[in-house]
Amino acid sequence: MFKNYFTISLRNLSKRKGYTVLNILGLTIGIACCLLIFQYVSYERSYDTFQKNSSQIVRIRLDEYKQGKLQWQSATSYPAFGPLMKKDYPEVQNYCRLIDDELLLSNDAKNVKFAEKKGYYADPSSVNMLGVQLTRGSASTALDAPDKMIISESMAKKYFGTDDVVGKTLIARNQNPFETFQITGVFKDYPSNSHLIIDYLVSYETLRKVLKANGDTEDSANTAIGWYDFYVYLQLSPGTDLQKFQAKMPAFAEKYINNRKGNKANNVKNELFIIPLSDIYLYSNYNQEAEVNGDGSSVNFMFLIAFVIMGIAWINYINLSTARSVERAKEVGVRKVLGAAKIQLIRQFMLENALLNLTAIILAAFAVYALTPAFNHLMGEQAAKGFSMSAKYWLLFSGIFISGTLLSGLYPAFVLSGYQPVAVLKGAFKNTSGGLMLRKGLIVLQFGISVVLIAGTIIVFQQVTFMRNQKLGVNINQTLVLDGVQSVTDSVYQDVLQPFKTDLLRNAGIKGMTVSTSVMGKEIYWTNGFQSIDHKELGGSTVYRIGVDHDFIPQFELKMLAGRNFSKDFKSDSKAAIINDRAIAQFGFKDPQDAIGKKISSRDTFTVIGVVQSFHHMGLQKPIDPQLITLVPNARRAYSIKLQTNDLQGTLANVKALWTKYFPNDPFNYYFLDDSFNSQYQSDQRFGEMFTLFAFLAILIACFGLIGLSAYNILQRTKEVGIRKILGASIKNVVFILSKDFLVLVIISFVIAAPVSWLVMHHWLQDFAYRITISWWVFGVAGLLAVAIALSTIGYQAIKAALVNPVKSLRSE
Repeated sequence: MFKNYFTISLRNLSKRKGYTVLNILGLTIGIACCLLIFQYVSYERSYDTFQKNSSQIVRIRLDEYKQGKLQWQSATSYPAFGPLMKKDYPEVQNYCRLIDDELLLSNDAKNVKFAEKKGYYADPSSVNMLGVQLTRGSASTALDAPDKMIISESMAKKYFGTDDVVGKTLIARNQNPFETFQITGVFKDYPSNSHLIIDYLVSYETLRKVLKANGDTEDSANTAIGWYDFYVYLQLSPGTDLQKFQAKMPAFAEKYINNRKGNKANNVKNELFIIPLSDIYLYSNYNQEAEVNGDGSSVNFMFLIAFVIMGIAWINYINLSTARSVERAKEVGVRKVLGAAKIQLIRQFMLENALLNLTAIILAAFAVYALTPAFNHLMGEQAAKGFSMSAKYWLLFSGIFISGTLLSGLYPAFVLSGYQPVAVLKGAFKNTSGGLMLRKGLIVLQFGISVVLIAGTIIVFQQVTFMRNQKLGVNINQTLVLDGVQSVTDSVYQDVLQPFKTDLLRNAGIKGMTVSTSVMGKEIYWTNGFQSIDHKELGGSTVYRIGVDHDFIPQFELKMLAGRNFSKDFKSDSKAAIINDRAIAQFGFKDPQDAIGKKISSRDTFTVIGVVQSFHHMGLQKPIDPQLITLVPNARRAYSIKLQTNDLQGTLANVKALWTKYFPNDPFNYYFLDDSFNSQYQSDQRFGEMFTLFAFLAILIACFGLIGLSAYNILQRTKEVGIRKILGASIKNVVFILSKDFLVLVIISFVIAAPVSWLVMHHWLQDFAYRITISWWVFGVAGLLAVAIALSTIGYQAIKAALVNPVKSLRSE
């Protein structure tokens, strides 16, 4: 019996090759898209799940309010929180603290090798809590004393050529005096799907030792509530209710932070939040994140699109199958007269459906295998060289595929098998109104989704273009930035810096040079609470501070709204400050001119000598913060060199030669400021590219269905076309009559989809501090494109039918 079903199925599918090809092509594209998106979602959601106890580990977030206004939200917090929470709450089994550490390391005292930026001072417990897998050394003792260090296998081979390095030493030449670390462990390269990049860890006791040597008598790294640059992780007992534990945070904040005398006097309030380890990458985008995190909204959006595309493909199948009902009605009638039971017909039609889907999934598997490298490159995922997806998503896909295959096959099977043989064989059968309404509803749904995707694509492109082309208020073009000097001690640094700058400016390809503690596109970690001496009633406010030399403002072409720049003619400028206009109201000043000469204080008191127009220090995803610029002529974090040359390679060679001459112990690392700044938009740009790609494919699949439906619609109206032409209808009239029903459905889909598009994209834009306003014409363009797509899809077959000889049309059966 099965062989008979199989043979009949093959005959039916081969009889209408065009119908079969459209269905298989649509299903293949839909399945391939679904698999590729699932792979992407699986990887993005896999961050930090490699750790054994990831479900029990949370990180603390710290928010600060002053005068009831939110000042900042930080991924870092106070180091005292770890020990205090373990003491106060029995559900806290353990804690670990990390604070980032940049080291200039060599494997002997004479030969500096590399500047390392991806490491932390860390508690001993961090090895187990953060899933650091030691291949050499003991986790219990690797970080239990000062001057101990563990490094990754790649880092070990980079310095020593082997990973058998336990007991060897590395020297940090940017420490004063030089610090020697003993390597006590080697760990497997830390997984890339983590919110942290860890190349090395230095014992937390080393930090305490360094601070003590520099005069810290309060053990700040252990007990500080005020120094909030530490990532604090807690390991909770199994089964701990996170919501209930979160509910304890306000009382903890009141006890240890908000009741402090200084906070009460300045009306400062802190709030604490916990975030599960596995949620950090996608749902934590606050100040001082360890790395650039992902975007949970974009991942969820793409996950939804996978379902949408598969849904459109199966909708096509249902539409095309039920549209053929008239054609297959006689087949059903004859088979019923010959004794076929309804269940037998259902099995027959379900087998045809299964063959189509099976063929599609095999073709999709080959397509995914071929396209995965290009897709991973588009997504920037370097970790997965081939197709890789977790078991959870394989099970989900299998469930969706099996369910979709069954559901998309059952309706046509029950419709076709339910025909009455007497009515069919008498020729009295025609499509039911219910079936027509279903197909029309599905067409409206398909093209409604298409309108949403078209409008979404336009808005995503507009937002990304807006961010890349928006005026920043600062000139970052043709700027070469060198990573600052680390090996030269403060006592001799100024004597070396000025000759280096003088020699550099003799180069014809260099227009200027400035040094600073931060550059555009790099997050400012230097914050202070300042208040105006004249408006103490306003209390203190957090400002983001940059230290610069005299050339920073003119070189980056910042606009002075009032006052002046720093000048070598004024020795008092060492206690002078320039603020941006965002800080004016915060300090209680009326306008830029009113701020000039006023004093503001934190630990030190500064006189405001200038106000600059606010500029975007970070990308347009983030708001402009109140900023304070102070004079630090010996800043060493970044050297910004303004270029004016076509001979870029020659200029770079000259810069490198001078660097080697003046700073022989520091590696020569550089980047171009505009490229670095624009990299902040990379994830949004990739999302836009991926959104556009899958939107196009979804619309293409919808068009396949429309081609098939219009073909069968026109086939059923062949005699009508012949009669109309005999009665004098023009080709234009015939094309209009054959197309109008579909176009009406597309217009209805636009009316429904336009407000949905606005709501969806308005929600997406809320993640950006600076965003476009959605214009009405976007939906007009989306609607016109949907109509144009439908018209071009239907038009060819309508014109083809209209050109047929009417005599031939009237002979048609």
